[in-house]
Amino acid sequence: MNFTQSITNNIDKLVGTLKSEEQLQEVLKRKFTKKEYKVYVAIESGETIESLVQTMNDDKERIEELYKNACKKLNQELFKKELIDLQF
Repeated sequence: MNFTQSITNNIDKLVGTLKSEEQLQEVLKRKFTKKEYKVYVAIESGETIESLVQTMNDDKERIEELYKNACKKLNQELFKKELIDLQF
């Protein structure tokens, strides 16, 4: 999965350059709940919500809610600051 591309697609306004793939993955793991991270990565990697319903034993609405919450978090200013590489 390409974290840079995925984050760029889900953030409304991004000022600056994103960190490296490894650093982005660490930030997402730290800031998302375990389920949000699992759902976000799975959906961004091309898995269907239906397959997640079966593997996670959650209903469709819950999976969609987790993904929506993850995308909302990505757009919070404090979260965005952690994704940006501050080196010039």
